[in-house]
Amino acid sequence: MQSATWGTRVIEHSQVFKPDGPGPFPVALILHGCGGKTPFLEAYAQTAVEAGYAAIVVDSLKPRGMSTLDAKLTVCTGVRLHGLKRAADLFGVMAWLEDQSWADHERIFLAGWSHGGWTIMDGYAIGANAARVTGLVDADPARLRARVRGALLVYPFAGYPALTTRHGWGAGGPRVFSVLAGRDQVVGWKAPQRALQRLTQDGLSVDTVFHADATHAFDDDKANDPRAKYRPDLLAQTRDYFGRALTETLTD
Repeated sequence: MQSATWGTRVIEHSQVFKPDGPGPFPVALILHGCGGKTPFLEAYAQTAVEAGYAAIVVDSLKPRGMSTLDAKLTVCTGVRLHGLKRAADLFGVMAWLEDQSWADHERIFLAGWSHGGWTIMDGYAIGANAARVTGLVDADPARLRARVRGALLVYPFAGYPALTTRHGWGAGGPRVFSVLAGRDQVVGWKAPQRALQRLTQDGLSVDTVFHADATHAFDDDKANDPRAKYRPDLLAQTRDYFGRALTETLTD
């Protein structure tokens, strides 16, 4: 399948937010966690719009015919849709953006939460294997390196079988901003930290915010894990951090 064809299918199920005016706007792609798209990500989309970006909250489940229950039973348990396979959504939506007059497809920012962070990280780590792994015959890792200015990784999954710690991203990746939670009961903080250290070794600029007393999904007021403790104060802080990252990378 061609990337643009898959991108069109993904966009049919995703949400697009744009500032007023014709554009072209830089674009932030927002990737949900393993359980699917939840309303709190719309707050981050609004942050992007306030920073002058268009924002796309990407739905990775419906284009694949998966329900939220399917995701909880199979994606969150690691049975289906690993990050490297889901990276097809990055290549697909970026190809779709090339034909949108309102989009500056040369200025992209990627933001992922949990499984979405894994997706972004594997999208870079798979390198030249992108077409074979994603099933998109024209998936081109050069698009990620040339067009993405920054990446936000919020409590990203980085344990096995995620690839970043073992393979890195190589040189030429984007600026990386990250948020880790010290009481993360799902992905922990040590594995993500090791992955981020690997990126530093690759020569990437990596900034990390560490919330020692936060749980996984601390910014999601409708998190389905009963162990998650919602922190509206940390949601506000993370939105501010996201906004600063968006603004800073525009001038890089």
